[in-house]
Amino acid sequence: MNSTGSRRWPRRPRRLVAEASALVIAVVVAFPLYWMVLSAVRPAGEIESAEARPWTLAPTLDSFHRVLGQQEFGRYFLNSVVVACAVVIASALIAFLAATAVTRFRFRFRTTLLIMFLIAQMVPVEALTIPLFFLMRDAGQLNTLGALILPHIAFSLPFAIWMLRGFVKAVPVSLEEAAQLDGASRSRFLWQVLFPLVLPGLVATSVFSFISTWNDFLFAKSFIISDTSRSTLPMALLVYFEPEEPDWGGVMAASTVMTIPVLVFFVLVQRRLVSGLGGAVKE
Repeated sequence: MNSTGSRRWPRRPRRLVAEASALVIAVVVAFPLYWMVLSAVRPAGEIESAEARPWTLAPTLDSFHRVLGQQEFGRYFLNSVVVACAVVIASALIAFLAATAVTRFRFRFRTTLLIMFLIAQMVPVEALTIPLFFLMRDAGQLNTLGALILPHIAFSLPFAIWMLRGFVKAVPVSLEEAAQLDGASRSRFLWQVLFPLVLPGLVATSVFSFISTWNDFLFAKSFIISDTSRSTLPMALLVYFEPEEPDWGGVMAASTVMTIPVLVFFVLVQRRLVSGLGGAVKE
């Protein structure tokens, strides 16, 4: 009894240290979100005060009223939803098919292709913005949602393909052979057997695609020039950045509204996201 207790005792301090470290990291990560929401409900006088306090004595929703009352805010929100959903769906389907191809089929330059996917992730987005601008201009896509959708699909695919490759590789070939013996075609095996098995990986990659697309400001600022009706939510923040007197309450309120869909999307796919990341680490 005592020997068993002595063997278990060293694990307890290490577990406490791990839990305390996780709590500290969670507080550090959550503090900017808390300060953003707090600034959104502060009166204008408290936001501009030199004494920063982690609470407010007179919370108000005036900043949210100004943001939600903005004439084009609803259109910006709808544009962001359309762009993010299109990128998530298209990149997930294309990445699934591409990951299956590079994993199940043997062809020349397959390794080179995989290395090119990895190199594509190393190129800064800012370095490609100007070439993409001229490409979108020549294709007649400036001031359209396609100018936001197509680049984000291209930038999401390398990471998605690399991540899904591990999930597809983890599915044994004998499972496909058994399905063929039962009379299933390759396409039926692909969508009815393989697709459900790699779904956690698809969810994990979709979260990253959704967040990067939803929070994008660079492409929206570069490719939407004259037609503001095609702008997305990050562009709505510019309304409150006045050169002489910026409306920090409006900025924080708009940022809070922008964060809510990301949190909702994360909560909806949380379980599959955890299992997907676990499978990727295992691979």
